[in-house]
Formats: sequence, C-alpha cells, structure tokens
Amino acid sequence: MNEYVDLGAIEPDRVFDGGDLDCGSGLVLLIRENMLQVPEKGILEMRSREPTVKDDLPPWCRMVGHEYLGSVEGEGLTRYFVRKGIQSSDEEEGLNRDKTRAREYEWRARARSTGSLKSTVYCRNFSIIVGQPASFEESDKHPSAVEYMIAALAGDLTAGFATECAKSNIEVDDIEMTISGRLKNVLAHLGLEEGDPSFESIELKCFVSSFEDEEGIREAWSRTIRRSPLLATLQKAMDITMKLAIL
Repeated sequence: MNEYVDLGAIEPDRVFDGGDLDCGSGLVLLIRENMLQVPEKGILEMRSREPTVKDDLPPWCRMVGHEYLGSVEGEGLTRYFVRKGIQSSDEEEGLNRDKTRAREYEWRARARSTGSLKSTVYCRNFSIIVGQPASFEESDKHPSAVEYMIAALAGDLTAGFATECAKSNIEVDDIEMTISGRLKNVLAHLGLEEGDPSFESIELKCFVSSFEDEEGIREAWSRTIRRSPLLATLQKAMDITMKLAIL
C-alpha cells in the first residue's frame, strides 16, 4: 500500500527535526511527543541525519500501530513520513510509559584492578582502561581517572552541541573544545600530604566553525549547557568557566 503514496506531494500535519539522534537515544520520545500534535490519520514528517533510523523506524511504527509511509532523501538529511494510526490517548499513554522508563534508567559499570597502576572499567558492551591516579609526563599508556572526567565533560558538550545544531538545522563545519582542570591539592590525591583533593576549577572553550546566524548558534549552545547532566552536577561543586568562539 505504501508504494502508492506520493511522498513528494505529502503536506504533513506536523514537521520536526530529530537531528542526529538515533531511536535508542531519545528520538522515539520526540516522535511520540510530536505525534500527540497530529490528528488521527494525520501525517508526521520527521527529519533526521542519523542513518540507522532508516532501519529502526519502520519496525517501531509497526510495533506501536502507526503506518510508516516511507522516506525521501533531502540535502544532508532524510525526510520520514508516518501516518498516525492510534488514538491520542494511546499515544500519550505510550509516551508516559517511555518517559517513566527513561526517568528510572540507571547507568551501570563495574571495574577491576587489572595490573600495576591500571584498572579496567566495563560498561554495557565496551571497556575502558584507566591508568595511574596522576601523571606529570607528556605521554602514558592510559589516561587517568581525572583526565577521563574532564574528557567526559568535553565529549558530552561537543556531542550535545552538534545534536542541538542539527535539530535546529544549523550547518557547522567543525566543533572543537579545549578543557583544563586544576585540583585544590594534587599532593593530597597522591597521598603525599593531608588536604582537599577535589577539583578547584575547570575552564573550557568551545570553537565552532559555521557561516550560520550567530544568534542561532548561541541559542543552540545555551540549550546544550542547560541539558548537560555532567555540567549541571560539576557546577554545584566548583567554578566552571565557559567560552564560545564562533569562527
């Protein structure tokens, strides 16, 4: 039946941009949220830059009772069309279930000492090797836990920023971030004296290369820093200085 639908002629009841999210990282929640604004038998257009959506969206639609109509390749994105096949009350119930599962989700990891000055941390289907507590050398085999923490913050913000830009249809050529941190007393961390080993401050600077409107880029950056769980947590414990440079 779908083969008779002229996708190019469709006038959707609602359009939203899913950016580069995949179906396992919140896109389904956004689809459900937007589908609530679509009348019964109406059509939702979802735009995406994530290639795995093409395989994951059709079976999800069949599972929940929507009709997947197909996709059209656009400039740097794919347009997906879904006909609403269930009542709004059922859609809202499904959204609430998904939100509850998301709120209750726990991130888990386990770690083992796996050699001199080395631990291996296992998360889901991958592992991370963490090196010695602190090193002042230019190179080592493995990053320290301190380096992983600031690296995680930088990775969270750069990935989140790219997603926010994509959702707002802002084209960027590159996003790069520098980050540095200082402990209150690194000697306490190393066990050489008593004191406070916690972080004193973190400074980061994000560079984005784009010809798009500066106001839109800064709004995307603002949403990024508001939605970062790592940043929100660390800001409660220390001073964090952030700068955004648009090139």
